[in-house]
Amino acid sequence: MGPQPLDVALAEVRSLLLAPETLVRAVAAGRRRGQTPSWVRAELRPVSLRAGPALQVVTSDGARPSTRNISWGEPAALVVDALLAEPFGNWHVETTDATVQLRVTKKGEAQLHRSAADRPAPPPRGHDREKEYLLDPGDPLFATVGGNAAKRRQVDAFLRALDATLTGTLPEPLRVVDLGCGNAYLTFAAFRFLSSRGLDVSLVGVDLRPDQRERNTALAAQLGWAERVRFVAGSIMEAPVAGADVVLALHACDTATDEALARAVRWGAPYVLAAPCCHHDLAAQLRGAPAPPPYALLTRQPILRERFADVLTDALRAALLRLHGYRVDVVEFVDSAHTPRNLLLRGRRTGAPPTAEQRAEYEALVAAWGVRPRLAELLAWSASQ
Repeated sequence: MGPQPLDVALAEVRSLLLAPETLVRAVAAGRRRGQTPSWVRAELRPVSLRAGPALQVVTSDGARPSTRNISWGEPAALVVDALLAEPFGNWHVETTDATVQLRVTKKGEAQLHRSAADRPAPPPRGHDREKEYLLDPGDPLFATVGGNAAKRRQVDAFLRALDATLTGTLPEPLRVVDLGCGNAYLTFAAFRFLSSRGLDVSLVGVDLRPDQRERNTALAAQLGWAERVRFVAGSIMEAPVAGADVVLALHACDTATDEALARAVRWGAPYVLAAPCCHHDLAAQLRGAPAPPPYALLTRQPILRERFADVLTDALRAALLRLHGYRVDVVEFVDSAHTPRNLLLRGRRTGAPPTAEQRAEYEALVAAWGVRPRLAELLAWSASQ
């Protein structure tokens, strides 16, 4: 459907938000050109409380969410009208009958897209329910791409890490690039989740194998996402991608993780999430050189050397990202019972220059162990810089 007056489109959204019998969930996010809403994101859904049914409104300023439960009727109408008056750039509304997406154009008009509901409405949410998945396990996405319960738990853990990382006002369209996407299981999940937040998302998956590109492209078309999700075949360092706001590198093997991090730094990507897999490069370097005293016991046994190489590799990766203007957290993003490769590097670009202490820490660690991190080579880092 072509552009239409914004007030007409907002009136339709209002009617959907104030229909407790059919509303499932709604998300407002983004911002209109030259305007900033009071919140980064607002989410609405009907809930069932002991005092009776209510409209739950969760607003976030990018740091801390605030939750209110509003009685239906005039109180809910006042809150909804106030939210609709905010200059949000996108509204995503799910009802029992349809999904409606409203996007405000640069000219201040409304682009409204309607589609049939793709999943049954969940029961009203009370406060005593178990913790919900960020992406419903019954979502049609899983029927298309497959996956068992353990895989879905891994998806949920990844999406929670992604949600916690993407704070503040996000650029739109939000350019997401998954480097080394493989079968794109988490790629598709990221797109589905971010789109459900009301964000305008453009996603590119990169993988070396042409057959993966063909398979993933077909799945994107089957899901109806061909215009927003595309795949290219090529190496991480040379694939034809112009840039990114969010870089994902999930279980890219060995130095492929370094290549993904290096490309993210060169792009100046505001957000980076990398889950390393395998650490053969430094493990081989440690095997061929004596350990500095008194740490020979850490590398004498092969299994200990391998595990130490994991830790040393990711510590140096985090240090190099900090030296290039990123704030970095190293976290466990899924329980080790689901995958032994459960470490996640989360980086947010601040642009802060490295301190003398940070430089000295990195240089001393590299010199003590006599190693050459692949990421440093890719970034052309040297102690003289």
